[in-house]
Amino acid sequence: MGRLSRPVLVTERLRLEPLTHAHTDLLVELDSDPDVLRFVFGRALTREEVVTTWMPRRTRPGADARGLGYWVGHAGDEFLGWWCLGLDDEDPTAAELGYRLRRTAWGRGYATEGARALVAHAFGTVGLDRVWATTMVANDGSRRVLEKAGLHHVRTETPGPDDPDRAVDGWEQGVAVLELTRTRWASSRS
Repeated sequence: MGRLSRPVLVTERLRLEPLTHAHTDLLVELDSDPDVLRFVFGRALTREEVVTTWMPRRTRPGADARGLGYWVGHAGDEFLGWWCLGLDDEDPTAAELGYRLRRTAWGRGYATEGARALVAHAFGTVGLDRVWATTMVANDGSRRVLEKAGLHHVRTETPGPDDPDRAVDGWEQGVAVLELTRTRWASSRS
């Protein structure tokens, strides 16, 4: 895994381009919708939270140097949301798959299409060994997207009484952890 940068990824309907600070206003708008963040934070984020807390995490230079990080997605001129392969600070051979889409993009197959593109990039270009993701057990839609992208449930993490996710719908059901290995991905393609 030498020095890469995030390429533009193109699918049948999507154009995924590397997220930069120039996309801040789009992400502020996305994160201001409490329905979009229902299973993440249980509330909308403020502009201040997006700019000071989340944009620095979404634009980590170390991720870009490895071909990982965040991408913003468009269908034509329509901004849909973001997808990511987040750095796994404990395992340099793995990345965390994630996505967040505007409500107008839900139910149209975009989340799965973008997730599959990032999985292919993770294994085929970057050469990772494993891609993993988490989602609230109660978030059926997100679990289906991850499964369609090839990830498999490996465990459920049960929350404790002081869990910070208590504001999130379905927090008491826990968090599902899913993963896909490069070996399993390669065998599914043959």
